[in-house]
Amino acid sequence: MTNETPKKKINLQEAIRQQLENKKKQTSAGKPNNHLNQSTKKLQSQQTKKQNNQKRRTGV
Repeated sequence: MTNETPKKKINLQEAIRQQLENKKKQTSAGKPNNHLNQSTKKLQSQQTKKQNNQKRRTGV
């Protein structure tokens, strides 16, 4: 109970700024290429799309 400091009230802007600083510190302290592996995903082939034959079927 003694030597307790009351928490200082901060506004939303300051809280977001602190969170961004903490996130930047974590990413800079970690592996630099780690975020690249998470953000990229494997490319999928677009050849599996079915062709639209509506014009040929309706005779237009």
